[in-house]
Amino acid sequence: MILAIDAGNTNIVLGCIEGERLLLTARISTDRSKTSDEYALILHSLLALHGLNHREVEGAIIASVVSELTDVLRLATEMITHKPPIMVGAGIKTGVNIKIDDPGQLGADLVVGAVAATAKYPKPLVIFDLGTADTMSVVDADGRFLGGAIMAGPRLSVDALSSRTSQLPRIDLNVPGKVIASNTVAAMQAGAIYGHAALVDGLLDRVEEELGKPLGAAVATGGLARLVVSHCCRDITVDDDLMLDGLRIIYEKNKPL
Repeated sequence: MILAIDAGNTNIVLGCIEGERLLLTARISTDRSKTSDEYALILHSLLALHGLNHREVEGAIIASVVSELTDVLRLATEMITHKPPIMVGAGIKTGVNIKIDDPGQLGADLVVGAVAATAKYPKPLVIFDLGTADTMSVVDADGRFLGGAIMAGPRLSVDALSSRTSQLPRIDLNVPGKVIASNTVAAMQAGAIYGHAALVDGLLDRVEEELGKPLGAAVATGGLARLVVSHCCRDITVDDDLMLDGLRIIYEKNKPL
C-alpha cells in the first residue's frame, strides 16, 4: 500500500493505493500555516478513520505546487512511513516526452496529469485541471507533451471581480438558471460557470485546429471539473482520480528496488 499526495493551492488530495485499487481518497483544505507534525496527525487520523494501518504503508509519493508545504508534507509522510517519499520533480522518471521550451518549468501537477491521461485515454488528448487556476495540457498523437494554457479559475475570477470593483459582491458558485441573467449575483454566476464552460469548449476547438486533427480524448479533473464540464457542449470525460492514478504510475517507475 502506498500513500499518494497531490498538494494544490486550495485542496490537498490524498490517496491510499494497493496495486491499482484505490483504498482511500480524501480532500483536505490546503493550510500553509500547519506544521509537519499537524499534517502527520491528519494523515494518521485519516488512515485510522478508514480502517487502514499506517504501518502497512510501504512508501509515499508527493506532487506539490505549494512551495511552502513541499518540505512540510515530505517530513509528515516520513513520520508515517519512516521512509523518504518520492517527490515529483526534476530527475524523476515519468515516461512523458516534454517538448516545452524549458521542461524544468513544468509544474508537478501537469506532469502527473499527463502521465495518467496518456496511460488511460487515446491520443492526441487535452487535459484540463479546473480549480483555483484552470490549466490545459496538450499531448500529441506520439505522446509528446506540447504545452498548454493557464487561466484564472471560476472562484478566482469572481473573487477578483468582488475585490477590484466597488459594487460587485462576493458570491457562491451556484449555477444560475440561464445565461441571460436578470440580477447582479446571477450575472456573475453565469459568467463564472457558463463563461468557463464556453472557454473550455473554445480551447478544444482551437487545439484541434492547431493540431490539424480531431482529439482522441478530452479529460477534466480538479475540484471544479464536474461543475464546469456539466455545462460544456464538447464531449469531456471527468476523471476525479486522474492525479492519484498518475502518482501511482510514477511511483511504480521510481520506487526503490
